Amino acid sequence: MAYILIIITAIFVNNIVLSQFLGICPFLGVSKKIETASGMGMAVAFVLTIATIVTYGIQKLVLEAFGLEYLQTIAFILVIAALVQMVEIVLKKVSPALYQALGVFLPLITTNCCILGVAILVANGTYATQGLEPSLLTGVVFAFSTALGFALALIIFAGVREQLEMMNIPKGVRGMSIALITAGLLAMAFMGFSGVDNGLSRLFGL
Repeated sequence: MAYILIIITAIFVNNIVLSQFLGICPFLGVSKKIETASGMGMAVAFVLTIATIVTYGIQKLVLEAFGLEYLQTIAFILVIAALVQMVEIVLKKVSPALYQALGVFLPLITTNCCILGVAILVANGTYATQGLEPSLLTGVVFAFSTALGFALALIIFAGVREQLEMMNIPKGVRGMSIALITAGLLAMAFMGFSGVDNGLSRLFGL
């Protein structure tokens, strides 16, 4: 049950984009079409999950073992950059259309603060674990759930923006203006999940 709470919290209550405001660049830039948003969501989920496993191992086996914790940010960025290169190579061969659609935003995953932030949270054990001790397993569950939350927000936002394209919007708020207004309303909607994790914790005695 504790793992279910981690999943619910990461996806809905503390959504990485709409509640913690990380990963805003791809959220606004790759959300014009649902297909592109879905591709970005899958790419982020893959990179974030694998990066969490690799960076956790580097943190525990290398940085902490040799007293090199101050190199954490640099080391993590290098790992994430290498993983993004792998994703680019695979997408270019498997799905050239998706690779072209993602364009410049695929390399931007390298500096996506969502991925780097989650990797640091898991490595330091400073994320909410709902009564579970920080470990690699809980960290992977948290990271994958966070990626699902990112993908969910991105796909919902893309669907709304596709509908807005077919509406007669006043000229003064067309383009990025209406996108930012929509993102704000979506963030307010997700605020409705606040307290759900605490309620479930008390209900199941966690």
